[in-house]
Amino acid sequence: MNDIRLTQINNIILGVTDLAQSSAFYRETLGLELQFEWDGFVFLDAGGVVLALSTAHARLATPPAGATEVVFGVADVTAAHQALSARGVEFLNAPRNVTGDQWAANFRDPDGHLLSIFGPETA
Repeated sequence: MNDIRLTQINNIILGVTDLAQSSAFYRETLGLELQFEWDGFVFLDAGGVVLALSTAHARLATPPAGATEVVFGVADVTAAHQALSARGVEFLNAPRNVTGDQWAANFRDPDGHLLSIFGPETA
């Protein structure tokens, strides 16, 4: 039997109900770059991982078995929190210390997916 190990995530696909609205949120508000669009999908560069938005996946959704969160690494949580707040992102909480020198703050996308920024607080 081959010793196969999964060692890298290439894509994360989020089901969305309004592709144009979600694409605008991730591109214009969060600053992710468009890689390409294809038949109900938008593919975004998320720094080594492709974040795909899909209307087909939204139709396949069933009640989740557990919580899912997409975490964006940032160089300065306070600065990212301020910049995203200025772009209209409504955070669920202020930046808080989660472990050692790492801080986090949570927010949601237009479809309610839980997102967060995570990293040091240098400000």
